Amino acid sequence: MDKAQKGKYIHSYVIAASCFCIQAVGIGVYVSYGVLINPLISEFGWPRASIAGASSVAFLLMGLLGIIVGRLNDRFGPRKLMTVGGAFFGLGYLLLSRLDTIWQLYLFFGVVFGIGLSSIDVIALSTIARWFVNKRGVVTGIVKVGTGAGQVIFPFLASIFITSYGWRNSCVIIGGVALVMLVSIAQLLRRDPSLMGLSSDWDKGNSTGTKDLADEGFSLREALRTWQFWTICASILTILFCLMTVLVHIVPFAQDIKVSPTKAAGVLSAIGGTSIAGRFISGIAIDRIGSKTVMIFGFILLIAGLLWLQIATALWMLYFFAVIYGIAHGGFFTVMSPIVAEFFGIKSHGALFGIVMFCGTFGGAVGPVLAGYIFDTTAEYAGAIWICTLMSALGFALISLLKPLAGSKTRSR
Repeated sequence: MDKAQKGKYIHSYVIAASCFCIQAVGIGVYVSYGVLINPLISEFGWPRASIAGASSVAFLLMGLLGIIVGRLNDRFGPRKLMTVGGAFFGLGYLLLSRLDTIWQLYLFFGVVFGIGLSSIDVIALSTIARWFVNKRGVVTGIVKVGTGAGQVIFPFLASIFITSYGWRNSCVIIGGVALVMLVSIAQLLRRDPSLMGLSSDWDKGNSTGTKDLADEGFSLREALRTWQFWTICASILTILFCLMTVLVHIVPFAQDIKVSPTKAAGVLSAIGGTSIAGRFISGIAIDRIGSKTVMIFGFILLIAGLLWLQIATALWMLYFFAVIYGIAHGGFFTVMSPIVAEFFGIKSHGALFGIVMFCGTFGGAVGPVLAGYIFDTTAEYAGAIWICTLMSALGFALISLLKPLAGSKTRSR
């Protein structure tokens, strides 16, 4: 292997590692918002639903802008988009340190941070889908392990920082680190391997095959006319309704049953740690048994976990929940991009994945606010957990009905 070819070969690993880090920083910092809820209640006395609402705005904006980001990524590539997104992402947390009123919370976290958040999933996962075909599932799983690592590290660090330095200084530290890391990582990204003289899956041959693969699959208009696409969108909506409700409210839920703030944050970190196994296992399984089957197993675990949460009254029970739920959580976030590629190819993957994620983020935006409202009116989470259980059952039914497309241009299982 000559020196130039070796450099191209190594860049495949650089792409995978860069997307891993984007996921770790982006999602890790986002879920750390749950650690801020009680400090904000203590200082300002705002209702829990109002504070959770800012997270929902950020998540909904992530999905809405993700459609645009996906289309731009298909055309122009990820480097410039991730640079701009990383700057907004870090700036949102930096501005939180100056927070005084509820409208500022929605502006700083909901809007500014939400703009940055829109780049995290679509850019990283769409780039991986373009760089890897035969290894798409396993590499996506490895990249999504980054999300789990971020969920372990950042909420735990945020809890320590808040205890030691106060929540305002903690926002400065977290925001500054996130901004520098994401903007730096962005400079390593390239849209697809043809730009590096490579074909997919680390093949060091010429790039012709990759250019052909880039044109494989359904156009945006063709995919939008299929019931399979909208079934996937609806199932992802139910998934994120449940997952985001748990991520935002599990820390205050734990504190409500007399778990200390640090140990409550530890439950969130435990979910992140367990989800690493879920991401890795599901990544391997996707390549072997297909995305649909992986999603079915995920729904079974999610429903079981939510039923267990209804009776959880002690710390050990929350950690048991974290194990069951964490595996499902990791599997779901790993399978979302590959299932779009399996059914519709990569020709318009960025745009299609952006639409799928918007549908998901709509559910993810509604869930935490509804759970907060239910708690504010009933002083407990039981009703919210039952609603999540029913949504999970609906998602299970939808994905079970999913059939391969007639005359599919891609490999679907």
